[in-house]
Amino acid sequence: MIFPLSIVSLLGLVCLGLLASPYPYLAPGAVLGLVGVAVLYRKPAWGLLGIVAILPFEGLFKDNALSGSKFLGASLALILMLQLAIRQLPADRLRSNIWHLLVGFMLLYLLSLLNTDDMGISLGHLRELSVGLILFVITLLVARELNLDMFARLVAISVAVTCAMAMFSTKYQDAGRASGLLKDPNNFALLIAFAVPMALLLVVRSPNLLHRLFWGGCTLLLLGGMTKTDSRSGLVVLFLSLLIGAWHYRAQLPRIRPRHLGFAMLGLAIVIPLGFYAMPAGYVERIQSLSILSSGAKSQDPSLGRRASYIVVGSSMIAENPLLGTGPGTFPLHYATTGYAKAFSIKGETQDLYRRAHNTYLEIFSELGIPAGLMFVGMLALGLYNLLRARRAWLLRGDAARADVMTHLSMSFLSLTLFLMFLSAPNHKYLWIMLALTSVLRTKAEDAPLTEAKA
Repeated sequence: MIFPLSIVSLLGLVCLGLLASPYPYLAPGAVLGLVGVAVLYRKPAWGLLGIVAILPFEGLFKDNALSGSKFLGASLALILMLQLAIRQLPADRLRSNIWHLLVGFMLLYLLSLLNTDDMGISLGHLRELSVGLILFVITLLVARELNLDMFARLVAISVAVTCAMAMFSTKYQDAGRASGLLKDPNNFALLIAFAVPMALLLVVRSPNLLHRLFWGGCTLLLLGGMTKTDSRSGLVVLFLSLLIGAWHYRAQLPRIRPRHLGFAMLGLAIVIPLGFYAMPAGYVERIQSLSILSSGAKSQDPSLGRRASYIVVGSSMIAENPLLGTGPGTFPLHYATTGYAKAFSIKGETQDLYRRAHNTYLEIFSELGIPAGLMFVGMLALGLYNLLRARRAWLLRGDAARADVMTHLSMSFLSLTLFLMFLSAPNHKYLWIMLALTSVLRTKAEDAPLTEAKA
């Protein structure tokens, strides 16, 4: 094959050059690079799995210009471009029902960019968003060979490991709140909410008791990590996600025998009190503050006050610039000029005045305008619809196992979309990977013959 031979020749020259240079110890790296390129070329889906596994550990590369996931993503993108150019990959893999909304969103994004209040900030925002767009295209190209069980395993294990690190070491905490390697408790809570349905899927699909205990332990680590984040939004999102999962498995209730029900009730009687006992007192107080909102009383919680101020400022920005917004990434500029910035400043420093909206939807509607915001919401709604259609298609084909997988992926994707109401993360890598994956899974399910045997 032309590609491997050319790469071998190139890396051979690189090795010779490194051996003749003052850095001969770098020559083995070229050999490792050759092995990595060969693996990615033959199994590009493994590259996507590698990115998924690395994401929770990105904090390790925070001070580096090129993180592990970015390096792997760039390498994978170049390989896929070459495979498309030599027609080793069919171009029809790029087809997706999300493209029409995504193209409309990006056109409006570019128009807002041209009309921005600060071009430098907006270009930085575009650079961050482009990483997600590249992952969207990569996922479309390789998702048909993606092992969904391995995808769930890597997500569950990688996030559970960071949960263990955050629970047992103050190094991975922020003012007592678990933040993992991301330096942000709320972002860490998003990863946990995304991973819990994956871990539960593995518990359900475990072939024996030993595997079930292992994945059950990972689930407990994830739940423990969630409590350590002190994230109220994370708890709400996780609770809604688990309710959906319980509704999906309601048909299994008749299979529960009285003796199983007794063990289940005993387990709940032990786990629930222990959970409340182990839950940090500060987290309980933060959860209780939500009841104050429902009663209509005035809350003294500064976090809730800040979030209310974001809504006020964002609503004003939308009213002033409803079509194209103020430009990508410019919400902090407008917030810093208000009295809320000084009133809710945590450290009193100038940099602390420039705060994001902590709500992706509010941020997009205020920065890009109402039409772009509707396009973005439409993409996420279409992604959820794709997973529902895929689940229905597998049920029609009598494949309950794959329908269960679609349900758990729907729970994880719904967790992402709900969490965007409490976190500014329009460029989150899991979001763009899942968005592309939904259209591929729907296509595979609907194209499968009705007479296909159960997996």
